[in-house]
Amino acid sequence: MIPSNFNYIKAKSVDEAIALMDQHGDDARLLAGGHSLVPSLKLRLTDYDHLIDVSKIPELRNIEEQDGVIHIGAMVTHGEIVKSDLIKEKLSIFSQAADLIGDVQVRNLGTIGGSIAHADPAADWPGVLLATDAHIHVQGKGGSRKIAAEDFFLGLYSTALEDGEMITSIGVPVHTGAKSTYIKFMQPASRFAIVGCAAVINGNGARVAFNGVSATPFRDKDVEASLDRGDSAEAAASNAAEGVSIMSDHFASEAYRKQMAKVYCKRALASL
Repeated sequence: MIPSNFNYIKAKSVDEAIALMDQHGDDARLLAGGHSLVPSLKLRLTDYDHLIDVSKIPELRNIEEQDGVIHIGAMVTHGEIVKSDLIKEKLSIFSQAADLIGDVQVRNLGTIGGSIAHADPAADWPGVLLATDAHIHVQGKGGSRKIAAEDFFLGLYSTALEDGEMITSIGVPVHTGAKSTYIKFMQPASRFAIVGCAAVINGNGARVAFNGVSATPFRDKDVEASLDRGDSAEAAASNAAEGVSIMSDHFASEAYRKQMAKVYCKRALASL
């Protein structure tokens, strides 16, 4: 199908994009890589009079380290994350995750900011952000604020972004000597996660997070507590996804998804 007519606007700065959102209100939508928004428009599931393209704003496309935190601009593509030497050296879990996303075309156009703003439960970044204690930096007409990843994802396609706000960057603390990994059981055509598990062990203890399992990505505190007690990977993974509302769809039943959460958690922990 073909989307309804809309006005395409290419914003040159964050301030201009925010001003345009304020001007057009609910009739406008930000356009990043377009891999979620454009199909929705073509299927007439959504309809906007104005699309504000923010993908080429220079200040949203940097990867840099400041005071022990790596800042990834919201419009950095998955492919750029794969290729970044800084990410490979200090945040290898991000390189792993980005390399598992879609195909080459998706990785070259899709952006980390667009992905987490869309908050698809099967997307890879939410679990990784939770496991790495990341923060999402957002800006709106009222100024800037920083939201912990644990407070950002609220539910199915739902985030803590307020009207008129946009993501500007993701900040991830660097821990020397940390061990981390991200693995997933993927749907073979789309490569979205049926189960995704991100695990990090550093001087502050263990952080284990899942995406694809529930409508909302989550840290698995039972698995983390088991690891912090010194339990084996197998013993800790046996606690995975307990007490969580688990999704069921045509890709995997609730029971199968729960079992795969345990399997992939064990595999992730055993690789650290």
